[in-house]
Amino acid sequence: DVLPSPDGQPSVSITEIRQYLRAQDIPFHDGYSCLHTPSLFTGDRRDQPLSANAPFTLFIDKTTGSFLCTATLAEGTWQDFQANVEMRHRGVTPIPPASSEGTEEEMRQAREDARCIWERALPLWELLDEKETKETKALFGISQVTDATLKRFGVRYLRTARSLVFPWFSPQDATLKGLKLLRVEKKGGTITYVEETLPRFDSYRNLFGLPLIGRRDTELVLTGWELDALALHQAAGVASVALPRGASCLPPTLLPYLEQFKRITLWLGEDLRSWEAAKLFARKLSLKRCSLVRPGNLQPRPLEALNQGLNVTKILRSALLASHKSIISFRQLREEVFGELVNTEQVSGVKWTRFPELNKLLKGHRRGELTIFTGPTGSGKTTFISEYALDLCMQGVCTLWGSFEINNVRLAKIMLTQFAGRRLEDQLELYDEWADRFEELPLYFMTFHGQQNIKTVIDTMQHAVYMYDITHVVVDNLQFMMGHEHFSVDR
Repeated sequence: DVLPSPDGQPSVSITEIRQYLRAQDIPFHDGYSCLHTPSLFTGDRRDQPLSANAPFTLFIDKTTGSFLCTATLAEGTWQDFQANVEMRHRGVTPIPPASSEGTEEEMRQAREDARCIWERALPLWELLDEKETKETKALFGISQVTDATLKRFGVRYLRTARSLVFPWFSPQDATLKGLKLLRVEKKGGTITYVEETLPRFDSYRNLFGLPLIGRRDTELVLTGWELDALALHQAAGVASVALPRGASCLPPTLLPYLEQFKRITLWLGEDLRSWEAAKLFARKLSLKRCSLVRPGNLQPRPLEALNQGLNVTKILRSALLASHKSIISFRQLREEVFGELVNTEQVSGVKWTRFPELNKLLKGHRRGELTIFTGPTGSGKTTFISEYALDLCMQGVCTLWGSFEINNVRLAKIMLTQFAGRRLEDQLELYDEWADRFEELPLYFMTFHGQQNIKTVIDTMQHAVYMYDITHVVVDNLQFMMGHEHFSVDR
């Protein structure tokens, strides 16, 4: 994905948004991450002011100004919202911003493919052979999950692909919008879970379990995995949903669906990366209402807790408040310090799989650290760093590239070749297969080239961190980015 630079659309502050809404007589109230207003896209009388009695189904993101109407699924930028307000004043029916025709066609095809798979998949409890059912449940580690729970969440099994199927139903009309397939791969003694989604990951905006939430529910547990949501509901009877991409990101388009909850507990997984992600997501969701379950031996991920017979309700009660005062005592840090001592390997960061020697030097990729690679022109810095970044990206580290020296097409070609491990120009028939896999990576590119104003670049990075939960930024290279006129400022 190429990241639009924020200067393409003028940024807007929350104060300006509030002033505009008041000036236009649009009723609104302040939510946690969004402002709530009646929708421009529902109702009949276009020339009438929006009524405060109408349902507040349009949500405006306080950080970006982007909006989403949960009643019609219309979404767009702050500029789109203003344009629609103007149209309404002129008595013209507001038109939801259109996505490109190509995307529309792709989404329609994905929904059709999803429907075909869904119709071929069977509810697990309907597998005729009891032995097969038991073996399948054991394979996915869900022997303790009851048929009633699987039925409630609509989980099915696709025999031909030996995959569990999790549906994504529209919150509006309960139509099937997509699905996620989960299969198990065994390599030696290790088990890995492989996920595939329809539509593709970047447009897969499901909160699994959302249709089961009641309008009056005010508490929610947010998990990083569909099987964890099942386990939580069964073990503690709590409202729980799973994020579409686990602990790697919380897309801002999902925030409106989480506005109704006064308390959100984040229990994303059992490693330190999940813990770091939970802290990051809590800032998006508003720290005041968030609590975090700290990973540890007695607090594994929810499915594991269910399988071990642990008291899930007790673990949820022990969740730590995300917001803290500016001054704290060691007592409040005590558990975190213990966690770092227990998980020394994880604390040292995400290890590279291709560069064992680099792990000895740098220990791993950690947030908040700056690493500078130097070398003469033509020594292979860009080639090496693209391989180094790709290694982390393939492990789910959300990565943003700012290549000021070579253009994005050439950079993407280098990375795709490294990813495929072969010369694709000699095997063009394999291009689509590898490009499809490469597209699934959490990888984004800035659209700058040549010398740039540092403030613009920093603004773009901050925008990317909010939108895509970026945790690794590559700048290639510093000389190009800084130019000569910047040397007087603090570099």
